[in-house]
Amino acid sequence: MAAAALATQAQNVQLHYDFGRNLYSDEEAGRQKVTMTLEQFKADQWGSWYYFVDFDFNRKETMAAYTEISREFNIAKHSPFAIHVEYDGGLASGVGSYQQAGLIGAAYNSHNADFSKTWSLQLMYKQYFKDANGGKAYASAQLTGVWGLHFFDRQLTFAGFIDFWRGQQANGHGQLVILTEPQLWYNFTENFSLGTEWELSNNFIYNTDYSSDKSFFVNPTLAVKWNF
Repeated sequence: MAAAALATQAQNVQLHYDFGRNLYSDEEAGRQKVTMTLEQFKADQWGSWYYFVDFDFNRKETMAAYTEISREFNIAKHSPFAIHVEYDGGLASGVGSYQQAGLIGAAYNSHNADFSKTWSLQLMYKQYFKDANGGKAYASAQLTGVWGLHFFDRQLTFAGFIDFWRGQQANGHGQLVILTEPQLWYNFTENFSLGTEWELSNNFIYNTDYSSDKSFFVNPTLAVKWNF
């Protein structure tokens, strides 16, 4: 999943070549080779909108489309606090759909004077809904941190997010899920960037075709990005 920008308005498309299946040939043999991400952030007088859509591809098909869309309402003018409302869900080949979730909670957003450093912290109640694959509805909670840092006259950008939430195993027992996707970009122009994303996760991916107890994965990508 991609990082939110906290400027007044931003939209971009990213194309990532994923090396995960090369690093974990057994555990992630079915992982996508290419992901295209479309994301947009837009602030207004009441708060902000943000969404992204990830499209996963292999040689034969579009494997999946996953989206997160959120709305924030400012508590007061010039206040860093906001109410955060979010929907997560999507479709996957062979599975039908991801288990949908709705989130609501509080956000703290801040930045320095020229927006070269931005950060956000969100604490939310998370409700998973029943799905067509037998997934049961259950309550959860999520803590999210988002950052964006620009260096060397904005030629380098280090951005990303980290999520902590309560997942649920097939036996109903809870587990801590951790997902972070830091990105590093070299910005050739205001529009075009070349970079990498490193997806680090624990208890995030469930593969039915292996029997190891491995739960921690590092999946790097090589990527290009175009800012609109």
